[in-house]
Amino acid sequence: MPGDRLTYQDRRDIAAGLAAGFTYSVIARGLQRPASTVTREIMRNGGPAGYRADQAQQATKRRARRRTSAPPTPSPAPPAAATHGRTAEAMHDFRERFAAVLGRAGLPSMMSRVLACLYATDTGSLTSAELVQQLRVSPASISKAIGYLEKRELIQRERDPQRGRERYIVDDEAWYQAVLDSARVNAELADIAELGAKVLGDSTPGGARLQDVSQFLGHVNHDIVHSANHWRRQIHVRRTTDGVGGASS
Repeated sequence: MPGDRLTYQDRRDIAAGLAAGFTYSVIARGLQRPASTVTREIMRNGGPAGYRADQAQQATKRRARRRTSAPPTPSPAPPAAATHGRTAEAMHDFRERFAAVLGRAGLPSMMSRVLACLYATDTGSLTSAELVQQLRVSPASISKAIGYLEKRELIQRERDPQRGRERYIVDDEAWYQAVLDSARVNAELADIAELGAKVLGDSTPGGARLQDVSQFLGHVNHDIVHSANHWRRQIHVRRTTDGVGGASS
């Protein structure tokens, strides 16, 4: 079995498979990779219509550099006069309501609360001790939540060399990745529905129904990924023009 990371040749093979009209499952079997790995790779790099091996390889290198780059020195806590009229009660209420919405979207309770805390900071970053203090939970609970969020690439872990502490930082592209993760699931459903149509037979009622499902999800997914990529570029241009950086910039 190949290593965990996709190589440039793997990406070229993926692009060739897409151009040939192969399903994600067929491409994955050719690479001896899980179908989920191939699906995620395609969805996070332009989708089936926009996937390019060169661009995907460069994007992977950029993400690797961002993870290993030294984090900036965190800004000191703002004085009371610089809180922009916020109150502790209003911030607490917002975090709890935000966490509740994240929970309804499928994120476990503690993970939702940690992510809400990170978003409710101007720097977009907090240490474990700061999260413990804000949420009034044990360090073990924070550690478990951080591991969960990091695995799903919703946050990043960076070390502050001056203070010798790890800081947990909101990933600027977390929502983009969340949209693509949803698209990935839809793509897998489209694939299995297409397989079911072939097994049942396209001319049978069951086969026709599954073929409709596959086509619907495929077309909707294409639109979702295209729109996500478009607005991602638009937001990047706006931030660059306005000089507004992300949490780790």
